[in-house]
Amino acid sequence: MIRKHTLGAIAAVTLGAIALTGCSAATDSSSSETPAAKSPAEAASLTLYTSEPQEKIDAIVAAFSEEQPEISVEVFRAGTGDLTARIAAEEKAGAVGADLLLAADAGTFEDYAARDLLLEYASPEAEAILPELLDPENFYVGTRMLPTVIAVNTNVITDAPTSWQDLTDPAYAGKIAMPNPDVSGAAAYNAAVWLDEAQLGKPWLEALAKNEPLVVDSNGPVSQAVADGSSPVGIVVDSLVRDLEAAGSPIAAVYPSEGVPYVTQPVGIFANTEEPEAAKLFVDFLISKQGQEIAVSQSYLPIRSDVAAPKGAPEVKDLALLSPELDKIRSTQADAVATFNGLFQ
Repeated sequence: MIRKHTLGAIAAVTLGAIALTGCSAATDSSSSETPAAKSPAEAASLTLYTSEPQEKIDAIVAAFSEEQPEISVEVFRAGTGDLTARIAAEEKAGAVGADLLLAADAGTFEDYAARDLLLEYASPEAEAILPELLDPENFYVGTRMLPTVIAVNTNVITDAPTSWQDLTDPAYAGKIAMPNPDVSGAAAYNAAVWLDEAQLGKPWLEALAKNEPLVVDSNGPVSQAVADGSSPVGIVVDSLVRDLEAAGSPIAAVYPSEGVPYVTQPVGIFANTEEPEAAKLFVDFLISKQGQEIAVSQSYLPIRSDVAAPKGAPEVKDLALLSPELDKIRSTQADAVATFNGLFQ
């Protein structure tokens, strides 16, 4: 299968003009062909692969179980890199061992769709979702906005950086932490986006490397290092900053002036699932208004236009977002990770 499409560049001015009618127009034809999933007549068991923090996915599964008590959900949680390695091994062995995947970025799902690993499904809940976050061919859908930002320890950093370029200042040498793109799907995606961005690119990445950032496995340890002051500046997804700030840590998020790369934590159903109707119900729940309100309660930015952002967080329409062509990022991501590793490790 050859898939050539772009999810579309998102700019703050574009998102400001989005209306629900526009979202409906983008999905009416497909949703009319795919009726809403019905509750299965018999008990069903689903296996979910995800990179979500354990406590957050547990809360989502618990809420889903209240709505669909006849469906049980078994969760296998790991970093995106470990999940993709597991899926590759299972694919080679003959069949993926999960019904659903909730992880990573759209590029990962594009690859799976191109290899016929995903089931096509147009959820009726998609009408309220920002159209840029939908796969036009309905093999996956974003479930939350995860911008990568600059985090600062407010007890240590009194004059916070306001741009990505600021992080190349020698004053930040030895003070920055960032996630490893070999482990974090978001970090791998970010590496490709930064290298593609004209105002950043390889010169910026080389200058950042001169400040010898601490590279840790994932976004969680980055946020903790910022919060405890061991690395008072971090490059990290914004939801973790809000979690720690709400818990009383001296941490704050800065949305750099050049714009922020972001992933959407898509969900997709594997084509070899034996429980397609139950899996569709889980997808519906994740992107429903109730599911998105849970996402907001977990500090994520919502992907529905009828659900407000977490308290104190910017609305998606007000963000400057770095949104390169997805096909280009897919084709360059492996080289981008190799470039990153050559500079930072």
